[in-house]
Amino acid sequence: MPKLNSNNEKNLISERLITLRKLHHLSQRDLARKLQLEGYDIDKNIITRIETNKRYVKDYEIRAFAQLFDVSYDYLIDGTD
Repeated sequence: MPKLNSNNEKNLISERLITLRKLHHLSQRDLARKLQLEGYDIDKNIITRIETNKRYVKDYEIRAFAQLFDVSYDYLIDGTD
């Protein structure tokens, strides 16, 4: 089983994902729809579990969020540009 980070969180992007989603005035359902229109198989339940740290984030999901919100991977993972 993968080791959790020091905060016992399963991913590093949950807070930034919430911030970006709210900054763009999107509900979790709206975000899921936009991602699906871009060809990503990410639904509302996946977004909920990522945001609540109940699920590990896959690499293609980080890519999808970065492309949709036009931010870097570094920003999503570390909070830096």
